[in-house]
Amino acid sequence: MKKAGKIAAKVLGGAAAAYAGLFVVFYFDLDGKILFNVVEPLLQKHYDNMERKDPLSVEYKMVDDDKKYI
Repeated sequence: MKKAGKIAAKVLGGAAAAYAGLFVVFYFDLDGKILFNVVEPLLQKHYDNMERKDPLSVEYKMVDDDKKYI
């Protein structure tokens, strides 16, 4: 019976430590700070370096028979 009590105490201690860790992350908004300071600059660097099609450089054409614009 002592063995089951030790296992239960370890499980409860681990659960309490995990709860305390998650509470600290929530209280200090650590996930938002990591997203803002680490992830967002990486994404901006990636997407700012992408090649994009310039809509102003596309030639404007008009089909004569249907009077539709391309």
